[in-house]
Amino acid sequence: MSGPLRERDRAHALIAAEVERARAGTGGLVVLRGASGTGRTAVLEAAAEHAAARGLRVLRVRCSSEDTAVPFATALHLLDPAAEFTETVPGADDRAGDARLWRLLRSHTTEGPLLLALDDVHLADDSSRRWLREAARHLDRSPVLVVATERSQYDIEPGPAGLTQPLSPSLVRTHALAPLGDGAAADLVREVFPRAGPQWTAACVRAAAGSPLLLHALLDDLGGAPRHDPAIGGPPPLPETCAALYPGSYPAAVSWWLESAGPATADVARCLAALEQAWSPQATDGPSGQEQAGRPAEAAGSDAVHLLSEATGADPVRIAGWLAAMTRLGLLRPDATGRPCYAHPLLRDAVLTGWPQANRQAAHRAAAQAMLRRGERAEAIARHLLRVPPGDLPWALRVLRDAVTVAVHGARPDDAVGYLRRALDEPLPDGLRQQLLTELGSLHYASADAPAAIARLAEAQHLAAEPRNRVRTAVALGTALADRGEIHTALEVLRRTEGELSAHPDLARTLQTATALLSDGDPATRQQVYRWLCETEQLSPELVGTAGQALLVRYAATAALISAQEAMARIRDLLARPADPLAESFLLGTAAAVAQWADELDEADRLVEHGLAAQRAVLLHPMRHALLNTRADIAAARGDAAGLLAAHFGPDTVVGSPVEIRSSPSNRDATALLALVHTGRIEEAQRFASGFDLRDSAENFELNRFLYARGALRATAGDPAGALHDFLDCGRRQSARDVVSPVVTPWRTAAAQCRLALGGGRDALTLATEELRLARVWNTPRTVGRALRVLGTVTGGRRGLELAEEAVETLRQAPADAVMELIRALLAQGRQLHAAGERVHARDCLREAAELAEGRGAVGMAALAGQALRQSGGRSPVGAHTGPGALTGSERRIAELAAEGLTNTEIADLLHLARRTVETHLTSTYRKLRIRRRTELGDALERERPGDTDRVQQLLPTPSIRPPKSLL
Repeated sequence: MSGPLRERDRAHALIAAEVERARAGTGGLVVLRGASGTGRTAVLEAAAEHAAARGLRVLRVRCSSEDTAVPFATALHLLDPAAEFTETVPGADDRAGDARLWRLLRSHTTEGPLLLALDDVHLADDSSRRWLREAARHLDRSPVLVVATERSQYDIEPGPAGLTQPLSPSLVRTHALAPLGDGAAADLVREVFPRAGPQWTAACVRAAAGSPLLLHALLDDLGGAPRHDPAIGGPPPLPETCAALYPGSYPAAVSWWLESAGPATADVARCLAALEQAWSPQATDGPSGQEQAGRPAEAAGSDAVHLLSEATGADPVRIAGWLAAMTRLGLLRPDATGRPCYAHPLLRDAVLTGWPQANRQAAHRAAAQAMLRRGERAEAIARHLLRVPPGDLPWALRVLRDAVTVAVHGARPDDAVGYLRRALDEPLPDGLRQQLLTELGSLHYASADAPAAIARLAEAQHLAAEPRNRVRTAVALGTALADRGEIHTALEVLRRTEGELSAHPDLARTLQTATALLSDGDPATRQQVYRWLCETEQLSPELVGTAGQALLVRYAATAALISAQEAMARIRDLLARPADPLAESFLLGTAAAVAQWADELDEADRLVEHGLAAQRAVLLHPMRHALLNTRADIAAARGDAAGLLAAHFGPDTVVGSPVEIRSSPSNRDATALLALVHTGRIEEAQRFASGFDLRDSAENFELNRFLYARGALRATAGDPAGALHDFLDCGRRQSARDVVSPVVTPWRTAAAQCRLALGGGRDALTLATEELRLARVWNTPRTVGRALRVLGTVTGGRRGLELAEEAVETLRQAPADAVMELIRALLAQGRQLHAAGERVHARDCLREAAELAEGRGAVGMAALAGQALRQSGGRSPVGAHTGPGALTGSERRIAELAAEGLTNTEIADLLHLARRTVETHLTSTYRKLRIRRRTELGDALERERPGDTDRVQQLLPTPSIRPPKSLL
């Protein structure tokens, strides 16, 4: 038996065999069972055609629920009663009527074998079903084959007993029609759409969910070969809403499926579709649901059953059974957390089509209430509240605000914005509305939507609020305006608010401190503000406040007016004083920056973490950005280039071509650029730097830091003229801001090296001498040692050697974090000794520099030291520390586990180590294997250890990243 139907060969074979038995005089009963849409009717029609072709007379009837109240209606429609039955209709319990129907059936067989085709026999009246069961006991003695289709889908409301339930299995042949397999469904899609790609085809298969009915309806709505979308290089994605389908066969087919399932099942199905909108990662106004990750699938499924029962009032046991049945059929698929979801968003939308909005809202309201009673997470409840009208639930505001906090801490500002918008729809007093608007504006800013942030913050500023909240709003609005370059407007907002707080001097001082901090974006204004602060501090220090005095310490440090020791003494004194909570962030952030410049890195670290923890994450504050900048500066001062790059670009990331050109680089961009340079990744650094167009950049210290970093890149890449331009431009801008100390940007020493490379020895000497003078004012080993090193190189001769030796001795007294400066000083001293003919001493210096550089993973510096060592007649020991053979036992064990795909956390748990220890070992392993990404570990571990004669040469960078000697 053949036909157009797919995956129905067993059903066709069964019917063909029974047809032949009926032709031979032995009839029987065949029941084709299947869920709605699995093609029962199509198989029955094919069976009728086959039987007719084999000589059987075919009588058909399609059962209807409208006839269930009429006794024997199905039997009478089927047998087309003779005249003697038209006047008297048999009663439901009339055994004589059963006999008359049986005689009528026998009369039809006089003309030959007979096929009775009954479609949807589950809708037949009880009398007809009873008669069919009774007739089945005698069919084996007559040439009558009865083929009936019966719906076997699990519903919330139990259906009637099946036709064959009271019959012996020997009297009936039952065949279950399974859903259409993915392969067969894909073949059908490709027949209709030959140009369809695999992804588009798979989406159609998922939307059909194994139902031939839904698949044919969907293909009919799509109406021809999928159009080519040049924007994505292929057909457009399958729509996710039925509004994009025409003429609407697919949603009509889904609606028929729901109606055939009964009202209780339809309610549960639609409620599930509505609730799924709050679970779905594709939902446009809800979060991704990542907080559910890691929960057992059974728990997620049980939660779904409970919510559906609460929302619909249906029996949870029946709901669980229905979910399991629909999952087996393919209409539902568990998501990553184990929750049941529709196989495709289009199917979900079709289920919801026509369901009133009030019903959807009621489902979400019931779900939210049930989840609150069960103590579910705030964000999970809030996703349902997003779809509930405001004012219905008195506890909604509390849950939404809790969800905002969770989303902010989870680094999902867009989700937090959605919750806050919904919270603002609740009836609120002006004070609370002002507070929430301030938080909403701050979150818009975190989502890179500055115009929306300013609009919300400006709205908040015009609402009545208690003084502290007014200060928070003014600081947030000023920060957002300053970020857009509107410095004068930002300062005017702060000053106007300050003028309204004459009765609150502490709060007014906080606004003065914010004014001083935000004035950094305009050099002229900055000078005026700090001049006023200095004058006020001399006359009445109490009018400035502790945070303002800390800013003055920072100003004095950058203006080369005080030493590091004095600065730290003053900062520690200020930290010991009581401070207003609103001013504390300013104090901690400023103190952390000064401590970092003074090489008190551990203390700076503690201040940064304290400052970040003290801030409210939902409020925009200028010190948060400053604290994150200081954290990056601390990492740079420690030489943690790998950590800096991982924090800025993500782990194992190669910096590619810029996606868009930006005009305002941040301080963290500058530190990341320097980290790329120091690790020898020059090409990546050049691509990264090219992503900034500085012509329209704001005038602030972050631009100056980036100019310095770009100058270092150009110098290392062999462009001393371009580097000199960047260094001098940085210096000019810094000087205009009264920042002359080398503690922030040592541009003079960098420019002196460029001048020397370009032949300007006298100018180089002037720059280096001035740098040393300013460095001795701050007087930390790092700054003084660096200035001595460059001045020694520029001076040359015996005096240059003395300065170089002094630089090395000074840097040996510096904290261990300053080892990179010591490496540079040893390299410079070694070169000068070699030039003076003291080769033995030179080799000692260069060998130490090479070993230190190798230990820090400074590829460029290690290569330069090795090259200089070879030129002096020595052999570099650096190569002995590279290759798989150089790994320690712990490093090799961790590297092998990482190569097998384990995460750092998994490795730490397996080996009972701290995660930081694993990261340290992997960093050392990358350095020794000369790789940059985790994916290279497997190949690198298989490589043989290089020969001794080639070790130094292998350490040398390619010509594109080899820096000129004179610049380092």
